[in-house]
Amino acid sequence: QVQLVESGGGLVQPGGSLRLSCAASGFTFSSYSMSWVRQAPGKGPEWVSKINTSGGTTSYADSVKGRFTISRDNAKNTLYLQMNSLKPEDTALYSCARNIPGTNAYNYRGQGTQVTVSS
Repeated sequence: QVQLVESGGGLVQPGGSLRLSCAASGFTFSSYSMSWVRQAPGKGPEWVSKINTSGGTTSYADSVKGRFTISRDNAKNTLYLQMNSLKPEDTALYSCARNIPGTNAYNYRGQGTQVTVSS
C-alpha cells in the first residue's frame, strides 16, 4: 500500500532553516508528481510546492517562493523540502502528498511532521 513518511520537523527560530524529508513506498515513486502541503492550527490545508516526476519542473505558493526549495531523489524514493528564512507564519504540520496524474490534486497524503517557528 502507499506509504508516505515525513521527517525533519522541529522547533526553529525565525530566520532559521530546516530540511524536511518524505520517504515513499508502495508505488513507483518516479512515476508521480509530488507535493508538499501544510496545515496550521485551526486552518485548512495549504498547498506549498509541487515537483514533477523528473524533478525538472517545480512550483511554489507565493508565500514561500524564494525561501523554500522542493527536490526529489528517485533512486532513494525520497522527496525533500529545504526551508530557509523561516517565519512564525510558517508554523504548521507539513505533509507530503502524491499527485493524481495530470492534475494538481492529490489522493495520498502522509501523517506529517510538525514545524514550529518561534523565538
